[in-house]
Amino acid sequence: MSETALLDGKVAIVTGAGRGVGREIALLMAKKGARVVVNDLGGTGGGEGENALPATETVNEIKAAGGEAVANFDSVADFKAAQGMVDQAVDTFGKLDIIVNNAGIVRDAIFHKMTEEEWDQVISVHLKGAFNISRAAATLFRQQQSGRMIHMTSTSGLIGNFGQANYSAAKLGMVGLSRSIALDMARYNVTSNAIGPFAWSRLIGTIPIKSEADRARVERFKTMTPAKVAPLATALASDAAQDITGQIFVSRGSEVMLFNQPRPLRAMARPDGWTVEDILEHAFPAFSSSLVPLERSSDVLCWDPV
Repeated sequence: MSETALLDGKVAIVTGAGRGVGREIALLMAKKGARVVVNDLGGTGGGEGENALPATETVNEIKAAGGEAVANFDSVADFKAAQGMVDQAVDTFGKLDIIVNNAGIVRDAIFHKMTEEEWDQVISVHLKGAFNISRAAATLFRQQQSGRMIHMTSTSGLIGNFGQANYSAAKLGMVGLSRSIALDMARYNVTSNAIGPFAWSRLIGTIPIKSEADRARVERFKTMTPAKVAPLATALASDAAQDITGQIFVSRGSEVMLFNQPRPLRAMARPDGWTVEDILEHAFPAFSSSLVPLERSSDVLCWDPV
């Protein structure tokens, strides 16, 4: 297979592709033959402002390497703008095959201090934005009986993290969205998968350093470049991944992981039903060895990245 054959003839929309993980995915997909709509509002990591430069620079880099790309500067949180991105792909390149829901912001705060605005903004960009783009593409994908949807989740949602209730809820919500899309769209040969990327980016760069442990954590992150996430997303976008759908992957440095999904761990039954006292006396003690402890992603994935 040649360098460009994998996605030759495909058209992709990559959101948040002006920087970081999204940029690297757009670059690699273009290198593999895809024509790319590079979406990026160009706001700050917290979602403020607009700037056409990041998306434009990614487009220029793709073109300089001999690829085809066009910029889009709209917000994924706008339902009509999301439809406009799909229309732009079709109007510019004649079709659409792949969407990558990567755009995101962070507004971290300890939960009891989190404002309604901080909650709404993060949910709007991540979860609603993923719905908006996916919904806009779904009608087209159904008509053409094919399509790839890739959604960027996070171990902050899959496992947990301090001060990120809004981000964690949005990212775990994207997993549920991806799974539901996979179920609803399977009959149309459309796949939907989620990736939790570990990569140093401007969003990760907002992590406060208050201890040597925090400093060591940040240094580990710096070794995990955004470019290391792009191969997994690109592989899932290919025709060869037709049978992979509804899954959760994590990319961490040179590691690729398949994550489990919620399933029953243990069960107890009483033919005559349960009272509150029975549950406290019998069920909870029986379940105690299977209860999931309060952990952050760094507690679970506690080894240095490969």
